[in-house]
Amino acid sequence: MAQTLLSDAAAQAKAALLRSRIFDLRRLQVDHDGDCVVLRGRVDSFYHKQLAQELVRNAVDGAEVVNAINVVYRREEDFEW
Repeated sequence: MAQTLLSDAAAQAKAALLRSRIFDLRRLQVDHDGDCVVLRGRVDSFYHKQLAQELVRNAVDGAEVVNAINVVYRREEDFEW
């Protein structure tokens, strides 16, 4: 029963990320491990990492969320003012 609830929570979390306008968030992986939902993948800012966590936290309503997202600066996207 608990595994089914966590599978449902992971599906709800993935759906929340897929609704995001931020492309990097839509590419993140969502799994369940033990009694928690785990976020994995890469984003280019700590803001996006936190945003993903909060979107998922609101979607899963009470399940523990582990944020294992890596922040990787992409130099090729750098620009000059």
